[in-house]
Amino acid sequence: MSRVLVVEDDRVQRDLIVEILERDGHGVESVASGEEAFARSRGGHDLVITDVRLGDGPSGMEVLARFQAEAALTPVIVITAFGDVTGAMEAIQRGAYDYVSKPFNVDELALTVRRALERRRLLEENRALKASLGGTRPAALADIVGRSAQMLDVYKLVARVAATQSTVLVVGESGTGKELVARAIHSHSPRAEKPFVAVNCTALTESLLESELFGHAKGAFTGAVAAKRGLFEEASGGTLFLDEIGDVGAKMQAQLLRVLQEGEIRRVGAGEAVRVDVRVVAATHRDLEAEVRAGRFREDLWFRINVVTVRLPPLRERPSDIPVLVDHFLAKYANREGRSDVGCAADARAALSRYAWPGNVRELENVIERALALSKNGFILAADLPVEIAGAAALPPPGLIDDRPTLEELKRRYLEFVLHETGGNKKRAAEVLDIDRRTLYRMLGREEREEKERDEDDDE
Repeated sequence: MSRVLVVEDDRVQRDLIVEILERDGHGVESVASGEEAFARSRGGHDLVITDVRLGDGPSGMEVLARFQAEAALTPVIVITAFGDVTGAMEAIQRGAYDYVSKPFNVDELALTVRRALERRRLLEENRALKASLGGTRPAALADIVGRSAQMLDVYKLVARVAATQSTVLVVGESGTGKELVARAIHSHSPRAEKPFVAVNCTALTESLLESELFGHAKGAFTGAVAAKRGLFEEASGGTLFLDEIGDVGAKMQAQLLRVLQEGEIRRVGAGEAVRVDVRVVAATHRDLEAEVRAGRFREDLWFRINVVTVRLPPLRERPSDIPVLVDHFLAKYANREGRSDVGCAADARAALSRYAWPGNVRELENVIERALALSKNGFILAADLPVEIAGAAALPPPGLIDDRPTLEELKRRYLEFVLHETGGNKKRAAEVLDIDRRTLYRMLGREEREEKERDEDDDE
């Protein structure tokens, strides 16, 4: 049972929230002030729900700050007044998991609570994974970057499968980081001290790939002046990563199946079998199930390599990770160049976040490296980005004009969008809108008045 702390000075609202949570099976403790919440900040709650306004004492924002300082894994959901966009954005900017507006929808609140608790569970598992790895994060795992729920699922699966001897199939579009996942699996496995050998199956012809993987005997073919060990033998005791296994031909598929079934290989031109102790991690961008149905990939080999599947989401499906990746690559190339004065302007970040990234993480890294090389003083502007990416900042946000709103409605929507993009930072929002902050405050005041008038009209 999850333990939830509710902080609400309005007794009616507090009782309603408690009733909703208890109905969903949560254990609930409720308090009426920020001071009471402070006293429980080390109480081991799984979730906190707090109103922004809490009478004369500490505010909900202060409650949020206290729990972040003393119970960092505990998510905080903030309750705001209806239409209080700036308050909601400020809460998110300060680290709240999410916000709900009064009067809140019961189903929406229950769903937000479930998602927050699931996020906490994933974060706890991720922290436990890091602790089990000895506190130091090997380079292979450090290069896999992302805080989205999809990536937390990947970390969790890597942790579970790494300690086993099972064959793993990593699937995902080109550029999503399949080899990084393979290296992470190896680095956290009992084979970590043994070799990790990677081979791109599409980089060689089938005959050369056969020789590379299995080795050859002296005189096996023209130019084979000496016997040679193959990559299966080189990886003995460790891990062999077969990248783009979906592209190998029928003959190689049969040979790989034999290795996986029998645990032995035959060098080209040799008669005797050689025992190998190798864990195989394979990867592909293809849909192997479709390839099996089409008769292009052996079903028995598919079953052998598909013991555990790790699916890497394309970057367009986890846009919340783009800012994290941008900062990661900025730090990476700043460290390489021995610099500390690198950064990325808001207009460049907006363009990077809106681009679809067909080349995924690899494309994003290349763009950051290129932009830093072209930038002045190591600070990336939108003008430093490729034209097709810089242009993304000029596109209207999805849904902004889909229903052809009036000009006044469009202004209102765009104001909300810019405030959301800047995390509620009014100074940055004013800069994006090219107005002074006083004008922005007047606009916000007008929006709040109009919202109130609409509510009064509805009541009549």
